Amino acid sequence: MSETAKYLLVDTKVLPEVFSKVVYAKKMLAQGKAANFSDAAKLAGISRSALYKYKDYVHNYDESISENILTLTASLEDRPGVLSTLMSELYRHQCNILTVNQNIPTDGVAPVSISFRMDRTVCSEDELTFSLKQMPGLVDLKMIHSR
Repeated sequence: MSETAKYLLVDTKVLPEVFSKVVYAKKMLAQGKAANFSDAAKLAGISRSALYKYKDYVHNYDESISENILTLTASLEDRPGVLSTLMSELYRHQCNILTVNQNIPTDGVAPVSISFRMDRTVCSEDELTFSLKQMPGLVDLKMIHSR
């Protein structure tokens, strides 16, 4: 072969089990359920050397991570509880909030952007937008797709 692909997307059914276990060990470390590499390797049922060997090369691919991500940009009245109400409304619709950025208010209005995932929501994007636009203290709202 003259050219070799840098990355391959391979079904875990045909891979050695060690790769899935490395992903699991990395997850345990990231979530704080394992204190160190030795603990993570034990939890995953692999050797520490296998974890070290593959940790930088094996990653979980979650198709839903790149799908259904929206960013809303809004202008909110500068008064207590408006951002909290917006966040609560997103929570009520089971949106998974990824990032929040609120800037310093000018002329009584604070710009905010919130990126979130809608893969487990109980409503459509249009229903969510309609619901948010009814919120007191919301001056303006725009939705941006990440796709």
